[in-house]
Amino acid sequence: MFDFLTQKFSSIFTQFGKNKKFTPENVQEALKSIEDALLEADVPYALVQTFLESVRADVVGQDIAKAAKPADQLLKVVHDRLVAFLGGASDTKISFSGVVMVMGLQGSGKTTSIAKLAFKARSSSPKQRVLLASVDFYRPAAVDQLQVMAQKADALFYRAQSTDPVAAAQEIYTYFKQNKFDVLFLDTAGRLHIDSPMLQELREIDALLKPTNKLLVLDAMTGQESLAVAQAFDGAVGFDMAMLAKMDSDTRGGAAFSFRYALKKPIVFIGTGEKVDAIEPFHPERMAGRMLDMGDLETLFEVADQKIKKNESDDLMASLAKGQFTLEDFANQMDMMASLGSLTQVMKYIPGMGAANIKPEELERGAQEMKRFRVIMGSMTRKERLNPGILNGQRKLRIAKGAGVEINQVNMLMQRFEQVQQYAKLLKRMGPFKGLFK
Repeated sequence: MFDFLTQKFSSIFTQFGKNKKFTPENVQEALKSIEDALLEADVPYALVQTFLESVRADVVGQDIAKAAKPADQLLKVVHDRLVAFLGGASDTKISFSGVVMVMGLQGSGKTTSIAKLAFKARSSSPKQRVLLASVDFYRPAAVDQLQVMAQKADALFYRAQSTDPVAAAQEIYTYFKQNKFDVLFLDTAGRLHIDSPMLQELREIDALLKPTNKLLVLDAMTGQESLAVAQAFDGAVGFDMAMLAKMDSDTRGGAAFSFRYALKKPIVFIGTGEKVDAIEPFHPERMAGRMLDMGDLETLFEVADQKIKKNESDDLMASLAKGQFTLEDFANQMDMMASLGSLTQVMKYIPGMGAANIKPEELERGAQEMKRFRVIMGSMTRKERLNPGILNGQRKLRIAKGAGVEINQVNMLMQRFEQVQQYAKLLKRMGPFKGLFK
């Protein structure tokens, strides 16, 4: 997510940080590099120029040339302008109700996104009755796909008897009202391209159901094309919000940058993976932070809060507080990390990772090492995990055979564990940190 822009911006500000003061020349050089990065990210030229002018105006207006740390001041200006372009410091808490008409081109990730939206609605309000239905009778098995996804999202599904999209929409709406559901996510037909019959069909369904919300799903991988798609939908049918799908893919981030500023409509969610829970609210200030390699710890903490059981987290923190960190705790720590996603996903939330320039293959090696360590610990008895001091050569040999690894891998695990143990003891001794473990 935003990997391309993150690496580009990180490189730009690292280079600019070498300057002791502002000069017209080095500011222009930095702005030219930012321009190149945004154009490469598939942001339309006109929008790039508008953005650069806003940054240039802030640089002149704040007279930041006199600042003690020019790089920090320029970073703040660019960050604030990015936030403004992405929608400002807005509250993205969305509560769906009534009919939500979901639109998008075929292949945009629309059907999967509907399941994610349903999952989000159900997890935010478990008592809410959520119905999923489809009038996409053009793509083979589209209705069947939504039915399968509805089960994964813990939502109910209704299959219309009619195969005429408008008649089916009326049938679905009647079922929705009669059975007193709280929200209906209606999957409409997508096409490989925008055409007049498609838009006319959407207009008729819109007029018939009068949806509470009309949400457009955009493929984040399509760059400037996604902006053209959004403009076509807005002109013909209208919509009030958007979701960016496939943000976990090799997208350059141009779609997010362009859409919000050009159409002045909110991006409410982004899809970050294939599973139904791979959905995040779109916070402009957090997204700007990710683009600028400032990380996004707030989202990471929210993900952790959702996926890690509080009692498990409390037990781990208690062990750290006492300085008594066992291999059992180490194993639990790895399990918690695994629940957050892959190392590649987690690292994207950490500030400075773009500048660190960690290669994907290095992260993959780290992930494989963690998996191997977890298998090794699974080959130990609970007594050995709780009392690692009893691990002599004979025990290590038995553990290595049980895990299908060489004994040097067991020794490597113990080295890593001893490093974490030292960290736990350090936390216990440091007075200022004691308040963390109440």
